[in-house]
Amino acid sequence: MLTRLVPTTENDLELLASWFADPDFVENWDGMPLSRQQVAEKYVGRRRPRVGSYLVLAHGTAVGYAQYWHADATEGGIDMVLTPDAQGRGLGPDAARALVTHLCSERGWRRVTVDPVATNLRAVRAWEKTGFRPLAREGRNLLMEWCPAG
Repeated sequence: MLTRLVPTTENDLELLASWFADPDFVENWDGMPLSRQQVAEKYVGRRRPRVGSYLVLAHGTAVGYAQYWHADATEGGIDMVLTPDAQGRGLGPDAARALVTHLCSERGWRRVTVDPVATNLRAVRAWEKTGFRPLAREGRNLLMEWCPAG
């Protein structure tokens, strides 16, 4: 494994606030920098258990953020964003596989969706490497799904 996912905490607020204030980091994550207060409300674990929030670590260093949210008891979606210097190193697919495995084996999910910006070909390819398949275009996003084999 190249990455490890650890739940975010209030102690991660400064790091996450700096990331989500960076236009390069949020380019494909709604495209607008977020305030410290917005990050505090959404990304440090305050929405558990409805939304699970994680730091993506590579060699013990935080390189990104991942989250999952429930649609119902057996499915939901995941989102992920990596720092620009962590992209293109296989870290995204590795972290996504770990999160999908957790959701399916420990939470009983049977379907997982993602919706990357369709023109973000690096992200689309990363999700495909993880096993996601395109379903439909929704505005500027591409809806993709992962379902277990069989």
